[in-house]
Amino acid sequence: MNISFEYYRVFYTVANYGNITKASEVLNISQPAISKCIKNLETQLGGQLFVRTKRGVVLTEEGEAFYSYIKQAMEYINNAENKFSDMIHLEAGCIRIGISTTLTKQFLLPFLQEFHQRYPKIDIQIITNYSVDLFPMLRNGLLDLIILNLSGHSYGKDIELIPCREVHDTFVVNQDYRFLLDQKLSLKDLVHYPLVLQSRGSNTREFLDDFTRKHGVYLQPNIELASYSLVVEFAKIGLGIGYATKEYLQEEFQKKELFPLPLEEEIPGRFIGIALCKNQVPSFCTKKLIEIITHKT
Repeated sequence: MNISFEYYRVFYTVANYGNITKASEVLNISQPAISKCIKNLETQLGGQLFVRTKRGVVLTEEGEAFYSYIKQAMEYINNAENKFSDMIHLEAGCIRIGISTTLTKQFLLPFLQEFHQRYPKIDIQIITNYSVDLFPMLRNGLLDLIILNLSGHSYGKDIELIPCREVHDTFVVNQDYRFLLDQKLSLKDLVHYPLVLQSRGSNTREFLDDFTRKHGVYLQPNIELASYSLVVEFAKIGLGIGYATKEYLQEEFQKKELFPLPLEEEIPGRFIGIALCKNQVPSFCTKKLIEIITHKT
């Protein structure tokens, strides 16, 4: 059957109120139009839905059974409309963000604070992992976006990248290695000193390895760590030369706990960015978070 949804809406309203006059007022449709909709619906169904009485209309036995299903359908539709309205007005919803622990602390937190102040009813889920493990989740719809250090590599034609903030990396040393600050070392010189680097698989390590390879240097760290913050802490206690981001180390530089190591080769800047899957339409809350981030960076 190809029955108009309008017939169902009229039937549902008349059955709720048991009165065509009241249904006419609620739906803002004339009484003859209401009666015609009911008649057309009965004709298409092949049976009577209402019995007219002096006080209004009463459902037939078949009409009662029919109404029980239509009532559920209309309630689902009404709930869907209300849910959609809540979501577009950011009164409900959830945003799922893939990101590293470092970028959560050093980049994302201020934006999340502003987002939460504006839209306190939106749930926020943070999934921390290496980007290589987060992209399959983004493509499968398990994440709404990824915030990452862009490596300059292609992530696939189905991925949209939004650069947000440029950052600059540097090798760092503590007081034990201050004697190196007076020497302008080259990348090749670094192989003679202990190195503390992030593990392979991180975008930071991938960016560094690409940079050193272009200069014919292959660094072999003495210590590899999954956590960026541990690289900083290990460098601070003198376990080797660390590799970190200048913008995240202002406090350590001011306290003279760490010092940027000058190099002959200039390490290029890179961007923190947002990755979206082109095959998915971002939710309203995802769009709002992106607006906050891109407006402030």
